[in-house]
Amino acid sequence: MTVKFLIKGAAGRMGQNLIKTLSQTANAQLAYALVHNSAPEIGQAVAGFPEVVYSTDLEAAVDFDVAIDFSTPESSLATLAHCQKLGKPLVLGTTGFTAEQKAQIAQVATQIPVVLAANYSVGMNLMFKLVEKAAAIMGSYADIEIIEAHHHHKVDAPSGTALALGEHICKALDRDLEKVAVKERNGIIGPRTKEEIGFSTIRAADVVGEHTVWFADIGERIELSHKVSDRITFARGAVKAALWLTNQPVGKLYDMTNVLGLDQL
Repeated sequence: MTVKFLIKGAAGRMGQNLIKTLSQTANAQLAYALVHNSAPEIGQAVAGFPEVVYSTDLEAAVDFDVAIDFSTPESSLATLAHCQKLGKPLVLGTTGFTAEQKAQIAQVATQIPVVLAANYSVGMNLMFKLVEKAAAIMGSYADIEIIEAHHHHKVDAPSGTALALGEHICKALDRDLEKVAVKERNGIIGPRTKEEIGFSTIRAADVVGEHTVWFADIGERIELSHKVSDRITFARGAVKAALWLTNQPVGKLYDMTNVLGLDQL
């Protein structure tokens, strides 16, 4: 059975990698390639899928099996509403959602299948589980720091993935990330508190994505790192999630832990 995809943000870096991945995936077909209304690609045929042209008309996109959206929070919420209206599954790769927007997504996920993940790399999602294990063993006494680096076009900081790492650590330690996260250090700030989790941000050139977590004690330090050199890894994970989602029931908001079955490890 061929699965028909709607891609929102199709002209962007991730959108282009998603289209490339679909062209290499058996039984996957691009049905719609949606872009911003100022995109120069509007009306042009999509490479690899010449029968599809780049479009801005979300309301006209109705004949698809699953949608993937890597755009902006506001644009993604429009896609969410559209999929809700049509009863279609949705994979969300957009970062920067507010707590209220995440709550809205979770509510809609009780009506249609939705995957929301900060990172669609298989390796990073394995790292989420590894930091939980490290936090359970060392987190009560070690100083925890998260360092992330991305390209100079990235607009949010810390990255959604860095914050997700913090959430997984706090899950293991029964802490509230909002209360213990330190995202800026400048001037005379005093000594480090024991429970805080520090975030350091680097923005430079064409760095695709790098994340390192320190669990530092006097005399030793564990570093867990994940580095991405090609965005295609995110696209492959998102397409994998979309194909998985087409066979899932509603009732909960899914993430890549569910897609990869990591809780069964």
